[in-house]
Amino acid sequence: MSDMSFPGSGLLKGLATTAKTATRRAVTEQYPENKPDLPDRTRGVIALSIDNCTSCMLCARECPDWCIYIDSHKETVQEEGAARPRQVNVLDQFDIDFSLCMYCGICIDVCPFDALFWSPEFEYAEGDIRNLLHNKEGLNKWMDTVPEANLPAPKEDKAAPKRAAKKAANKPVAKTLEPEATDPAAKNTRPNQKTTEPSDASGQTDTPSAEDDQS
Repeated sequence: MSDMSFPGSGLLKGLATTAKTATRRAVTEQYPENKPDLPDRTRGVIALSIDNCTSCMLCARECPDWCIYIDSHKETVQEEGAARPRQVNVLDQFDIDFSLCMYCGICIDVCPFDALFWSPEFEYAEGDIRNLLHNKEGLNKWMDTVPEANLPAPKEDKAAPKRAAKKAANKPVAKTLEPEATDPAAKNTRPNQKTTEPSDASGQTDTPSAEDDQS
């Protein structure tokens, strides 16, 4: 059988605990005057990069709470250097209802275009639950608070070396002229030009005649 506590023992234990901790230094931080130093991977709020979103609907389909609402339309865009125009999705609506969100981060993990990021900001409490539905403009403002460690590294252009090699291959090669001969006699003589024997003053050559051969 356990010992029976006498009346007022709980009060005495509480006073003893109060006396023990009264001399200790307080560890309370004065919020909101002093902001907490949160790590980069804090799950505070979800930020949206509108320029990266292609309205693929993958985040909305994978969300277990169905708290993401997306709507878009198609437009035809003619890009410079392209042979024909192409159709792109233009984002009209991207809302997240944080009253339903359970901060699992699945939407951020499955996004293939780096459009969703975790921001450590958490000061978005509202007195009305309906104000916890954030639209794309409000979510895009949180991008300024996303730490650089959470942002994706710039993608390396793997096609740049191939383009440089192709450009170098298509570059016209300058024709090199052969150096001229240094010999003056060779300089004035063409390769296919026939040389004639020197003639005398009368214009006749010094070739032997038939009469000379008989004598």
